[in-house]
Amino acid sequence: MNSTHQFSLRMLLLGVFFLSGFVLSTSPARGQVLLVPDRIFDGEVMREGYAVLVDAAHIADVGPRDELIRRHAEARRMELPGTTLMPGIIEGHSHILLHPYDEASWNDQVLVESRAERVARGVVHLRETLQAGVTTIRDLGAEGAGYDDVGLKQAVGKGVIQGPRMLVAGPAIVATGSYGPKGFREGVTVPLGAQVADGHDELIRVVREQIGGGVDVIKMYADYRWGPDGQAMPTFSEEEIRQIVETAASSGRVTVAHAGTAEGMRRAAEAGVRTIEHGDGGTQEVFRLMAEKGVVWYPTLAAVESIMGYGGWEKGGGPDPERIVVKKRAMQWAMEAGVAIGMGGDVGVFTHGTNVREMELMVEYGMQPVAVLRAATSLNADTFGLTNVVGRLAGGLFADIIAVEGNPAVDMSVMHNVSFVMQAGTQIR
Repeated sequence: MNSTHQFSLRMLLLGVFFLSGFVLSTSPARGQVLLVPDRIFDGEVMREGYAVLVDAAHIADVGPRDELIRRHAEARRMELPGTTLMPGIIEGHSHILLHPYDEASWNDQVLVESRAERVARGVVHLRETLQAGVTTIRDLGAEGAGYDDVGLKQAVGKGVIQGPRMLVAGPAIVATGSYGPKGFREGVTVPLGAQVADGHDELIRVVREQIGGGVDVIKMYADYRWGPDGQAMPTFSEEEIRQIVETAASSGRVTVAHAGTAEGMRRAAEAGVRTIEHGDGGTQEVFRLMAEKGVVWYPTLAAVESIMGYGGWEKGGGPDPERIVVKKRAMQWAMEAGVAIGMGGDVGVFTHGTNVREMELMVEYGMQPVAVLRAATSLNADTFGLTNVVGRLAGGLFADIIAVEGNPAVDMSVMHNVSFVMQAGTQIR
């Protein structure tokens, strides 16, 4: 079996795992509903004067408004004037068990807040996320809360709590000595924000343990801030990353990499990870390699700007700080190289429910609005193995649909104005 067929099989299996945790949560309205907005974004292109027919949990028909009204005269019609109808937003990088660092530091969230409090916050975050029109999230690490993200996914799937569809990464994997919390005297042991593993045998065991724990994806840290002066430096060797990737792939799962250095990104891309998160230190050569390997990049712009703001930066009050300059340059290089750029803001570092800040910044940093809309819908769906599940307005897919007031292809800020949310045919708001 060649690598393309292996990847397709992994994506299919991932979609099956994903759906198995959600099927019981849906209670779609009976009968057919014809949604009639001003226009639709179908996941690929903007179409004026189109409408969408929903039948129970799925999309049944998409086409020109007048044609659908004539063809489905018996359907209940819902007029949505002034709106753009589009697939539910797919958030590519979330931490549902974190909340903004200006409310509590990362260390305090991991070491001081009880697991019960963190899960309670997670329940609230999930509801806020869905209400904002985000109907699917990829949650990339419980950050010291073990497999509580798996538990939240299961609770959503059973209909116990309201929230988006979830792909979860559980504890994430780090090299010994690299991750926090740290800075305590010798002899003091504290809980870590991720699971430690090193070398061939231990990496295989931990990946398998996390698979057994119910994760959908394996997340590993290809580098971290553990250099002599606290600078980011690579952690795992390329061979170690490849061992993680191959072990995960044998179960139909993909591996994603936190990587902020050029060398960490290079090792991760060469080893076969599916996505790279952050990537501030990417070079033109590394981005060309990512494009060649088909590695999707999640630049997490909103998290960077939020962290800078917590440190006192006032946007627009003067020249951009160096970290913002570096990020903008990385975005330009990635676009020039033809890297696929997904929408994922690292939400949790900033407020849940404000996910579309990332979409605004993607436009500000140089992407075309329609490309950003694709990044938040069809591209993310394809990247996460959900092509035949969500991410487009197309017959047979789940009716995860939102309406926003205005046209985001003209003004991305209207993505904050979500007036209608449907998940698997059930109207949420």
